[in-house]
Amino acid sequence: MDSTNAIEINGLVKKYDGFTLGPVSFCVPEGSITGFIGQNGAGKSTTIKSILGIIKPDEGSINVLGTDVLSGRDDYRQYMAAVFDELPFNDELNSTDISRIFSRIYKNWSNETFFDYITKFELPRKKKCGKFSKGMKMKLQIAVALSHGAKLLVMDEATSGLDPVVRNEILDIFYDYLKDEGHSILMSSHITSDLDKIADNIVFIDHGRVYLTGEKDKILDSHGMVKCTKNEYLEIPACDFISARVTEFGVDVLISDRAAFSGKHPDMIIEKVSLEDVMLFYVNKEKKEWS
Repeated sequence: MDSTNAIEINGLVKKYDGFTLGPVSFCVPEGSITGFIGQNGAGKSTTIKSILGIIKPDEGSINVLGTDVLSGRDDYRQYMAAVFDELPFNDELNSTDISRIFSRIYKNWSNETFFDYITKFELPRKKKCGKFSKGMKMKLQIAVALSHGAKLLVMDEATSGLDPVVRNEILDIFYDYLKDEGHSILMSSHITSDLDKIADNIVFIDHGRVYLTGEKDKILDSHGMVKCTKNEYLEIPACDFISARVTEFGVDVLISDRAAFSGKHPDMIIEKVSLEDVMLFYVNKEKKEWS
């Protein structure tokens, strides 16, 4: 494994009745936030469960923090943490109970750090966590994740269903976490606006396959949106664009190489795109034309 990568996945395949993941290959560079995007059912959760060792893939390799996940070794688990969209703790537990439990699981657990976060997040110590709001439950998971010296956070739709204020609070926490260059985050989300703000790298998956991976800024800089009339659209060869959204008002065309497109079509204006644009138009790549 490359020592500069927190996660390396090569040729990952998992087969189910009616769905096959892979082969999937990508890496999460150390010290970065990698956004893992795709629509529901694209294969994000299956990939993450494979990384966490919850399911065993049929083919491929997974290295996390220098450890081969499929080797049976689990020492890397001491240095990683997972945060899910649903609270994985018993509803009857309170913050004090949770601290007591995790102090027995993680050798680097810090009660002081945990309760500092509990105070910072304004979470009650005695209230049962099953009665927490969704935002409070997410903050509780993050408090646990950041209290045992984890070098890697794996987030599975962690900001889903949260209001914008709470989401921004959580994104700020991630910024602080990454001030240590030895820390890394893999963040699965279909809320691409969050990743527009904070992600360094992007992995886009659809129908079990990785369609796009690389530095976010390079992906957004190379792609562009051409807004044109239907007649202008008919003059663009299919090989020059990813897909096109046709409406009664005109056509939006996603291109992947601004420079090459400008060379062929100098009179057409190319606008900037968001990650949501990229995801939406790649999802419709097979259709080529949609509305």
